[in-house]
Amino acid sequence: MSRPAAAKTLLLNAQDNVAVAPSNLDVGTDTPQGVTTTKRVPKGHKFTVRQVAAGEPIVKFGQIIGFAKDAIPPGEWVHEHNVTIGEEHGAFKRDYAFGEGVVPVEFVPEAQRATFQGFRRSNGQVGTRNYIGILTSVNCSTTVAGFIAREVERSGILEQYPNVDGIVALKQANGCVIDYRGVIFDILKKTTWGYATNPNMGGVIMVGLGCEGFQIPRLKEAYGVTENETFRTMTIQEVGGTRKTVEAGVEAVKAMLPIVNKAKRETVPASELMLALQCGGSDGYSGITANPALGVAADILVRHGGTAILSETPEVYGAEHLLTRRAKSREVGEKLIDIIHWWEDYAERNNMEMNNNPSPGNKLGGLTTILEKSLGATAKGGTTPLNAVYHYADPVTEKGFVFMDTPGYDPVSATGQVAGGANILCFTTGRGSAYGCKPTPSIKIATNSDIYHKMIDDMDINGGEVVEGGSLEEKGQEIFDKILAVASGEKSKSELLGYGDNEFVPWQIGATF
Repeated sequence: MSRPAAAKTLLLNAQDNVAVAPSNLDVGTDTPQGVTTTKRVPKGHKFTVRQVAAGEPIVKFGQIIGFAKDAIPPGEWVHEHNVTIGEEHGAFKRDYAFGEGVVPVEFVPEAQRATFQGFRRSNGQVGTRNYIGILTSVNCSTTVAGFIAREVERSGILEQYPNVDGIVALKQANGCVIDYRGVIFDILKKTTWGYATNPNMGGVIMVGLGCEGFQIPRLKEAYGVTENETFRTMTIQEVGGTRKTVEAGVEAVKAMLPIVNKAKRETVPASELMLALQCGGSDGYSGITANPALGVAADILVRHGGTAILSETPEVYGAEHLLTRRAKSREVGEKLIDIIHWWEDYAERNNMEMNNNPSPGNKLGGLTTILEKSLGATAKGGTTPLNAVYHYADPVTEKGFVFMDTPGYDPVSATGQVAGGANILCFTTGRGSAYGCKPTPSIKIATNSDIYHKMIDDMDINGGEVVEGGSLEEKGQEIFDKILAVASGEKSKSELLGYGDNEFVPWQIGATF
């Protein structure tokens, strides 16, 4: 009786000593690598393709993702039980080789560049949406902001203004017991003003309590802002309480609606797109399917003159040497490494470690170490030169591929990117993250077909097709085409579900008293 055909597996690089199981492999399964599994290998997980000695690097994507705790025989399941990040083995002694891997961008000729239908603002920026935002200076005013938005929506008046995408109340959890000379105030100031000036905002009303640490007058003074027909502020204490502030806020929105509605979509070049790159609920497929496919899309956007922002610093940790090789200058590369060192110190000061990531869900999906997760996450950034590195919520002014320092927590990270000016967002997920973002539309990309079909109402694109006969190039083009469609007004799945009202989460990095 003949043996069954070898199971399909994925050896991602000729240098790898582990392969990936696209489906569950039982004990005794023959593989194309010529080894037979000695343990059950769950879907998305890894197994050795040869003998690995104790202390030897575990290699995936052609890169070190950890070290063997003990000798691992061929065909063995590889995961937390037999892998360590092994600082004692030198895992973090990386060669940054600043700029040595830079490949100049082959730009698409301007006459041939893609276009989309966007809202051209008076300052030259272009929005993909046209919202009125109700921003808050303190948690004490968030309920009132929500009441204002709800009353406007309940009135039905929005139906009279088809060019307005809606009202969004951006609620926050801080704003009071902070030092106005400190880091929390600075970040909150940058983030709030970044949202107020994001090109997807047609108008803004800012609501405060009045006595909070994050004073609206200080914000206006810092940015030289004066109130006008599309920017209004008020405080609950000055207006005279909750009910009166809600009434005043509703009237302010009603006065603003006809002005904001005057904006019309027009044909604009794809170079006006600023794409936020996010991944959450990653699994063993993230670095194989959706993330590198999104990287292809990011490369296409850059070749068309646009901007792509990679973030989540703890999730490039261990792969930052791949980014420094692409830095357009040593200065840009060293700025990234300085940020990495800050995170190492930050983790140590708070009695944590950088390898507290991956999460339990990531590990169930097949990711073993932060090094492995970071290699997959970094793939979202494509292959073009790294042109700039920004701190959290800084305005992004450089075109091409850039990096912004943010935490790995998706809502906080995306908040920084949107504050920086991102007008479109792509979010890959393997476990099924439930996420949306206002005012910036979020396109969800599943890393595997199972989660795509299981959560079809949440997922816009099936990245799992890459390992089912498709190609990264085809999927990357599909993602780019979807970016143009959504930027032109097509609703993403998260928008259809109504996500985005609760995802404004500024980074709280300093002390709260």
